[in-house]
Amino acid sequence: MKSYLSIAALLFVSLVSCKKDDVPENNNPGRLSIEFDNIVDGQNLFLNTVTYTNSSGENYKVSTLKYYISNIKVTNTAGVEVVVPQDSSYFLIDESDEASHSAEVTIPKGEYRQVAFTIGVDSLRNTMDIARRTGVLDPAAGANGMYWSWNSGYIFFKIEGVSPASAEAGNVFMYHIGGFGGYSSPTINNIREVKLDLTTGGIAKVPAGGESNIHLMVDIAKLFNGSTQLSIAAKPVVMFDDFSANISNNYSTIFRHDHTEN
Repeated sequence: MKSYLSIAALLFVSLVSCKKDDVPENNNPGRLSIEFDNIVDGQNLFLNTVTYTNSSGENYKVSTLKYYISNIKVTNTAGVEVVVPQDSSYFLIDESDEASHSAEVTIPKGEYRQVAFTIGVDSLRNTMDIARRTGVLDPAAGANGMYWSWNSGYIFFKIEGVSPASAEAGNVFMYHIGGFGGYSSPTINNIREVKLDLTTGGIAKVPAGGESNIHLMVDIAKLFNGSTQLSIAAKPVVMFDDFSANISNNYSTIFRHDHTEN
């Protein structure tokens, strides 16, 4: 019996050791930037000036577009996943602030064929002591209008604008989508993960001390024409209600890898 247990124990240690050896060492790290290029059906997105038409035939202008990207992971060409340390993995993309359009992380040098990230802010960070929520997660400053004080939670995705299809005052429309599921009393969960294959547009070759840039197109037209076709006339305002899940399902499809700059 002892010999069988010894063999099993050695096998277990061997397997664990192999898994550890598979993870790339971060002794010679490089930088990976993920660029978010917001567009509408192939056109550049311009705030407040250009009129677009959605899949329901409704004209609209966008005045605000902001969304959280977090929990970034990459997979190398050997199939090994590298998880960016969580404290370094929260970014707020704001169309009005060009400096925010790129999320930069440090990862081991290597060649990467897939990138994954979360749209939103995970439940752990939503409920963490506010003193530990700094930078773009600071409700009083960096969150920049992306936090519901009345609901103690982050807005994951915010789009606002005007449309003649809206019967709201000033013809405004607004989608403020959040909800992290909760713990003891689960609520709406609009956290979504996006996984993008990079092999067609070019894998990311991250050199030690250098940088690779993954360029993504973010097509707002698909927000209105995903698994649910959205109509501004029917739903000009959506916040914390059950219909918000339809919008989060749609915005999980708006990201496309265009090319990589190595």
